[in-house]
Amino acid sequence: TAVVRDGKLLLRGIRAKEGTDTARYQTGCIQTKGKFSFLYGKLEVRAKLPQGQGSWPAIWLMPEESKYGGWPRSGEIDVMEHVNFDTVVYQTVHSHYTHNVKQTKHPASSGTTPFRLGEFNVFGMEWYPDKIDFFVNGQKTFTYPKLASDTTGTQWPFDQPFYMILNQELGGTWTGPVNDAHLPQQHEIDY
Repeated sequence: TAVVRDGKLLLRGIRAKEGTDTARYQTGCIQTKGKFSFLYGKLEVRAKLPQGQGSWPAIWLMPEESKYGGWPRSGEIDVMEHVNFDTVVYQTVHSHYTHNVKQTKHPASSGTTPFRLGEFNVFGMEWYPDKIDFFVNGQKTFTYPKLASDTTGTQWPFDQPFYMILNQELGGTWTGPVNDAHLPQQHEIDY
């Protein structure tokens, strides 16, 4: 579910009421597809992340149109993903180069960094024509550069407008099963 309360956006992961939904869980998500997308610039989201088995809050970007083809060819930018009880967040770019060709080290396509548990943190990125810098609480965590040799968008599909997604997922192959005793999970966004 997604609600605004006391000036904050609350994205919640809850157990669905039996008989009212075919899914076991309901999760909150908002996206700007078809409403707002951008090409290059700065993005910051101040958020408080939950802790719990099966929790998967994220702040990410997807292409408004798939200029280079379906996922992962047209790219994905994960400004922040958090799973379960981890004490770090994950910041990653996905493309044909990183996912299918499996070039994740040259250059590094992801980074992890600690954050303040139980408090608001600022997750951000600065996106340029030739690199994406990632930040947590104003500190640069890593940079993903465009390779000069990429002329087809295979490594750098990040030359097209992307839209933003904020969500609180539950479960999946990365998180493992959801522990219902840890529900509800709440990804709280200040700005």
